[in-house]
Amino acid sequence: MRSILNIKRLAILFAVSSCLFAADPIFLRRQVPDVKPQPDDLTAANSKAASYKPLFSIGDQDVDQLKGVARYGELTVLPGGTSAMVSYPAEEQLYFVEEGSGTLLYGDEKAPIKANDFMYLPVGVKHGVANSSAAPVKVIVMGYKIPAGMKVQPTPKLMLASADDVQLQILGSHGPTSQFKLMMGTTSSQRDKLAAAYLMNSLFIMDFAPGGTNIPHHHAAEEEIYLLLRGSGDMVAGLDADRKEVRHPVTEGAAFFFKPGTQVGYYSHAKEGQPHDLMLAVRSQVPGMSMPGPGGRGGPEGRGGRGNPPGRQP
Repeated sequence: MRSILNIKRLAILFAVSSCLFAADPIFLRRQVPDVKPQPDDLTAANSKAASYKPLFSIGDQDVDQLKGVARYGELTVLPGGTSAMVSYPAEEQLYFVEEGSGTLLYGDEKAPIKANDFMYLPVGVKHGVANSSAAPVKVIVMGYKIPAGMKVQPTPKLMLASADDVQLQILGSHGPTSQFKLMMGTTSSQRDKLAAAYLMNSLFIMDFAPGGTNIPHHHAAEEEIYLLLRGSGDMVAGLDADRKEVRHPVTEGAAFFFKPGTQVGYYSHAKEGQPHDLMLAVRSQVPGMSMPGPGGRGGPEGRGGRGNPPGRQP
């Protein structure tokens, strides 16, 4: 009888281990409206009418699951309010203005910002957001850990641009039904609007035609976050034990964090005549992981995933 029980236990362990090895790495999922604001550096004592929703990393319960991403969340500053001024000795940050308008406080400078603006906030420069408008301003805050020993050059001036001024383009490996606005890349980038970052590889917006897709794929050595700005569809997040795509119905405000190697993608549910779905995406290097293939620190096109031939540049 005991031997039969042992055989059953072994069979269960084998089945579980087989599923674990067959499945893709994990992902995390959030819905922005459902996330409760939490205390943050940006909402410290010297702030006013500011709140922060931690979607991933610092402030979130699954902070240990992310390696290179220091923070990813939504800052809201109400009319007449201001965030605290912050700076970090080993963290580069990006802001994307989701809605509204306000003022970026950058060192001793003040710069007007509005919806679809994006900016690079380097190590050591104090920054924050103030709002003198009549409506709330919402900003997606992204931070990335600078590894010890990495040399980071000072940014000579504020790097700020608008996604409205970035041209849409088709990237061959992602098919003809999704177009990309390549907003920010690394300091060596020659194709992004801003060549600014060190750990963050690519900040971009995907524009999906009705029924469109960016063709699911994976990135072997990078963490990636998708935020659905507009529309509804199916998010691909991983593969099942049979290596089939796992699809998750999503609506506006859905945010997904993908670990390196996870199958990622999106299928729009929009019909002809309806507005295109829009996705804000950001991909970053994981400290200590090597980038596979030539040009591995490129933009949206990955390496080794379906529709992403190794070494191909858009």
